[in-house]
Amino acid sequence: MTKWLLTAATLLCLATPAKADVTLGGVTWNTDNTQILQVTPVVPGGNQPTNVQCIICGDNQPQQQLDFGYTNFKNSGNLSDILYFSTNVSKGGDPGLDTLGIPYDGSFLRAYLTATGATTFSFNVGIDVNDTGTPQTLESFYMLNYTQGLVLAAFSPEPGGYLLTNANNGTGFPDYTLGTFTLALGTPQFNEGDQILFFARMSGANDGPDSFFLNPAVQAAVPELSTWAMMIVGFFGIGGLTALRRRGEHPFRFA
Repeated sequence: MTKWLLTAATLLCLATPAKADVTLGGVTWNTDNTQILQVTPVVPGGNQPTNVQCIICGDNQPQQQLDFGYTNFKNSGNLSDILYFSTNVSKGGDPGLDTLGIPYDGSFLRAYLTATGATTFSFNVGIDVNDTGTPQTLESFYMLNYTQGLVLAAFSPEPGGYLLTNANNGTGFPDYTLGTFTLALGTPQFNEGDQILFFARMSGANDGPDSFFLNPAVQAAVPELSTWAMMIVGFFGIGGLTALRRRGEHPFRFA
């Protein structure tokens, strides 16, 4: 019986492939609890010049709102491959290809999400594609916990990546949505003081620049208890008036 159990356990281990850790920027990141992300052709709301923050973007971006740090890799169309980390540098910084940037503080990102109405600390990344008519390929995108050495969320399809065609020509207007990310507390993967990095890898770049924007997932407002109470009283009032009319009684007739 014991031998049978050992054999079954061995076969189960062989049938369930272990997640492979990822090496980026010379650092090996653990992927045991990584959230898998999806790209959709849904165009997210907003655009970088007015109301969303760029985290990794090419040249000719305007001044970031809230002095939000970002990577400016200065692509003018002459880069065929993009391998960049985010970097929290005011007015833009360029850590270089596949080089670790300065992380964001988790508390700063959570405060930004709260201020925008993303009270569950969820957000998407809008992808702005600029090409000459030939689709480019998003090979991978990661959200990394620098403090703990973890991959929090990953988009890394195999084989061949994901083809991105240009839907909204012009810098600052995203064409795709990548998500959904979260910085919610209470998980083994993220504590509020942890440092966060993003990493993007794109191949076949043929016109520039391509950019990645942080789009908070804003939640609809929930009515307060007093509002709910007034709504319920209103519903009952309407129901009472309807019943009186059906009996031929006028609700405001005085004797």
